[in-house]
Amino acid sequence: MELIGKTDIDFTGKRNYAFAFSGVLCLLGVVAIVMIGLGKANMGVDFAGGTSVQLKFEGPVVIDQARKTLEINGLQADLQQFAEGNKLLIRVKKSDIPLGKVADRVVEVFTKEFSANKFVVESSTEIGPTVGQSLQKDALVAVIISMLAIVIYIAWRFEFKFGVAATIATFHDVLAVLGVLFILNTEITLLIITALLTIAGYSLTDTVVIFDRIRENLRSKSKGALEAIINRSVNEVLSRSIITVLTMFIASASIFFFGGEVLHDFSLALLIGLIVGSYSSIYVASPILIVWKTKGGKLIK
Repeated sequence: MELIGKTDIDFTGKRNYAFAFSGVLCLLGVVAIVMIGLGKANMGVDFAGGTSVQLKFEGPVVIDQARKTLEINGLQADLQQFAEGNKLLIRVKKSDIPLGKVADRVVEVFTKEFSANKFVVESSTEIGPTVGQSLQKDALVAVIISMLAIVIYIAWRFEFKFGVAATIATFHDVLAVLGVLFILNTEITLLIITALLTIAGYSLTDTVVIFDRIRENLRSKSKGALEAIINRSVNEVLSRSIITVLTMFIASASIFFFGGEVLHDFSLALLIGLIVGSYSSIYVASPILIVWKTKGGKLIK
């Protein structure tokens, strides 16, 4: 299937503007990491520690009334209401109440204040601060290992410079998405880390397709500067890249609109990552090869 015909777009000619834009995105990501390290980001119960309780009521619940009820009783919590209207997900972060007693306190408050609307506890999870810090470290290790694996894989399949370019583009995507989520005050949870690793995988796949075509055109001893060869290669696979990202975007958008509250932030991260990943494969990974593999306009072997 060919979505668009033959194109002749000068992608690499705009690389300086792309590098400047990417610099801003990466700066946002660095700020997000610093704020997460300082504990000033919107960290979920997974990382910050706390209690998560899910309640199912017999009838619909007004979320603002539930939130006000908790505040009056000294509980600062994040509430999410499911599509059915009778389910509440209550996340209470670290408080003065002993960790093991928070869920009991939530149940006590709702039993007293919502006596006419009976409910059952569907799930209750408690995570201590030590476990939260451990999960933060594990998540960071997972991201670092994935980046190293990308370098090794691309270096083996292509060459070292290709591997570094792909890794920079992938790391750029992770930083950019994390920065945007921080600006949107999205809660950082284990699902968000899963989304970031998924984005890294997509970005790598998209970059490999472009690198494959660049390698083929280089091996065919195509005439012209490396910049022209890369431009031609990107244009040749542009239709394929658009079809791929549209397919994944439709699937992720379906999860975003119909997947429920639990998957809302996860799918939002995927949607942002698909856009950033497609952009970086064209405007970050490939131009890095031009900067690194040429000197005075000539190809460095």
